[in-house]
Amino acid sequence: MTDAIVQKAKQILQETEALFIGAGAGMGVDSGLPDFRGNQGFWKAYPIAQRLGLSFVDLANPRWFENDPHLAWAFYGHRLHLYRQTQPHAGFARLLHFAEQLPGKYFVFTSNVDGHFQKAGFAGERVVEVHGSIHFLQCTAPCTDDIWSAEQINVEIDMDVFRAKDPLPACPHCGQIARPNILMFGDWHWLPQRTEIQEQKMHQWLREVYRKGLRLTVLEFGAGTAVPTVRYTSERVADEAQATLIRVNPREWEVPEGHLGLALGAREAIDRLLE
Repeated sequence: MTDAIVQKAKQILQETEALFIGAGAGMGVDSGLPDFRGNQGFWKAYPIAQRLGLSFVDLANPRWFENDPHLAWAFYGHRLHLYRQTQPHAGFARLLHFAEQLPGKYFVFTSNVDGHFQKAGFAGERVVEVHGSIHFLQCTAPCTDDIWSAEQINVEIDMDVFRAKDPLPACPHCGQIARPNILMFGDWHWLPQRTEIQEQKMHQWLREVYRKGLRLTVLEFGAGTAVPTVRYTSERVADEAQATLIRVNPREWEVPEGHLGLALGAREAIDRLLE
C-alpha cells in the first residue's frame, strides 16, 4: 500500500508549482536528534531527568527560570549545544533543492526550535518558527520586548548534577536571568513578535500563490498529535488552497479524506518522493 501512495504523491509533487512544508520533531530524528515522544524517549536523552522524576513537560516550563535557573539553563543550554553541533540530515538539502526550482518556491512552518531549516540553507524569511527558536533570547521578566541572538552564549553544564555553571545568560537591559525565546508549557511571558513577523510573511506568500493560481502542495514531516499545531495548520492550508496534503509520519500518518498519509520517516520519504 505504501508504494502505491508514494507513487501517487510523487505524481502530485511533479506537478506542483509551490510547496508548503510543515515540520515537527520527527523531521530531526534522522539527524540524530532525540525523540521526545513520551517520557521514555525523553529520559533516554536525559537520564538525569528520570532520576529527578521530571518529564519533558515538567522541564520545558518557564517556572524553572524563576525557581531554579541553574536547572533551567542546564536543560536549555544542553539543547542549544546539541542543536549547534548536530548537522541536518541530507534530506533537508534534497528538499530545498526541489523546492527552490518551483515557480512559487516554498514556505516552511515548523514547531521545531532547533534552527535546522536555516542551517540547511532554507531562507530565514521563508520559515515560521511557531514555537520560537533556541537561538534567540529574551528577558524572563520581561522588562522589554527585545529579542536578541544567542550566538555569543555558551552555557557550561555540570552533567553529573545537571546544573548550569555561573555566569548564566542575563538580560542586557535589567540584568535579570535571560531565557530562550521559546514558547514553553504554561508560558505567559513568551514574546511572540519575532514569530508574528514570520507568520505575516507566510500569509503574504500564500496570498501571492493564490493570486497567481499556482498549484500548491502541502508536505508535512514528523508532526504528531500531542502538540497538533503543525498538523492543524497543514490541514487548514490544504483546505484553503484546495491542495493535497502529503503527511509523512511513521506512527501518526492519518489524514482527512482525500489526502495522503505515508508511514515513513522524514529522510526515507524525501529520498523516495524526490528520487
